[in-house]
Amino acid sequence: MRKPTSVRSLETFGRVRLSKSFFMRDFLYSEISAIHAIPNLPDDPDLAIAAGRRLCDELLEPLQERFGRISVRSSYRSPAVNRFGNENKLNCGSNESNYAVHIWDRRDAAGNMGATACIVVNSFIAYYERTGHWEALAWWVHDHLPYDHMQFFPHYAAFNLGWRDTPRRGIYSYIPPRRGWLTKRGMANADGDHSAEYAEMLREIECARA
Repeated sequence: MRKPTSVRSLETFGRVRLSKSFFMRDFLYSEISAIHAIPNLPDDPDLAIAAGRRLCDELLEPLQERFGRISVRSSYRSPAVNRFGNENKLNCGSNESNYAVHIWDRRDAAGNMGATACIVVNSFIAYYERTGHWEALAWWVHDHLPYDHMQFFPHYAAFNLGWRDTPRRGIYSYIPPRRGWLTKRGMANADGDHSAEYAEMLREIECARA
């Protein structure tokens, strides 16, 4: 598929079904793009679609099946959008650090394909606001899904959830007071069963949905 250059071709691209529940259009919105009129479109649509399908099939669909509807807060960024965000201090890392992360249509330096979405698990909000225990959801994902990275943020416990060809499996928090790494390869807590961390969360969410 060529890079969309018309309304018709963008409609076609947006209608690409990435998984049972998600379409490419779900991942294209960007505040930077909307305010600064920078098109948020991939140069390599086929690579973006391939990476997005793995993100959806292996991470977002299983997460939504277990916890109910998830909301996509932000996701794909074109190189131009990400570069503008980085240069203007709009919470975007460099393009090189975002290849195979938010920039789906570029492989990283090691040749990996990857994709990331910042999401909110709607059914988790009430538990998080009551307890502040964002780690419950982080450990559930860690124990059940083949993620590459997670980064948690204070508002609604929104988090970046990334898929990558060769997953690194690290969880980082920007939520005070526990800012920094929750786990990553080489840490003593990376392996084993963490179900005690999320048992209460599962009970509360199941009761709310009953």
